[in-house]
Amino acid sequence: MAAGRDAALPLREGDSGEAVADVQHRLLSLGYDPASDPAGEFGRATRASLEAFQRHRGLRVDGVCGPQTWQTLVEAGYRLGDRLLYRRTPMQRGDDVAELQQRLCALGFDTGRVDGIFGDSTAKALREFQENAALHADGILGTETLRELRRVAARAAPPLQLVSTVRARELLRQSPPTLSGRHVAIGEPGGLAAPLAALRRRLVAHGATVTTLHHPEDSVQAQQANGVGADVYLTLRLEPERPGTLAAFYSGYRDESVGGRLLAETIQRIVPVALGVPDLGARGMSLAVLRETRMPAVIVEVGPATAVVEHGPALAEALVRALAAWASGPWE
Repeated sequence: MAAGRDAALPLREGDSGEAVADVQHRLLSLGYDPASDPAGEFGRATRASLEAFQRHRGLRVDGVCGPQTWQTLVEAGYRLGDRLLYRRTPMQRGDDVAELQQRLCALGFDTGRVDGIFGDSTAKALREFQENAALHADGILGTETLRELRRVAARAAPPLQLVSTVRARELLRQSPPTLSGRHVAIGEPGGLAAPLAALRRRLVAHGATVTTLHHPEDSVQAQQANGVGADVYLTLRLEPERPGTLAAFYSGYRDESVGGRLLAETIQRIVPVALGVPDLGARGMSLAVLRETRMPAVIVEVGPATAVVEHGPALAEALVRALAAWASGPWE
């Protein structure tokens, strides 16, 4: 599917055409076989294959190929060595970038979170590796650098943890143990203005700086949270018909956000009880706002609407308690 064909999205069961055939080909190449559907026909087999792919990649499982699922399909097709990797705008994304990050982190060169996005930290880590290997330190993964990376990695003992995970945990240990002085970014996707306003007031009362982000696109919200230097990002999403709360944190490419997981688990210990709704668990996902934020980030899905309306102040108070408990650690 060429860039000019993005207008064909979203694709769903019942659709047909060249764009559907492209999706089927990509799914098949990744091991998800929609073969019982004719080429170019989006039937039950294509939907089942797409749902399996979404589930494996930490996306929302709806059987629809929207922009994020399509982008993830494209990224999943790259293998290390398929292309030159370097810092550019827009940033390169893909499984090849994630493998580069994993290899560098395993050797002690910190790329930051393994997220499959070639940003400044990955470029810096790659230059440091090149310098250590007596290569031209241009921050470009070409044939010579890749050959040396594979040679060194083959001789190195596997680490107990990636250096990025170790440093992320250490940063959490060094952070203030209270909300006072913390910068909290709150995403406001719509429909929960009252509890989010109450949450903001309570956080400010605890000494936190709060930035509310209103942009409807997750990637833009992530950029905004990164831009203001937030210490933690939290967003609420209303699930009008589904009772319960679910907290999602970043997980992908055999890596995850240490702080995000702990915050999600803390929220799930406190918020469902406060609302009197089922605990749907903490779940690792690779949604854009979780993947692209540089700080611990959590999406809290809450419902039904009646519980949120009736217990809005209790929801805000429970979230502040969870954030305060998370901030205090301990970070072991």
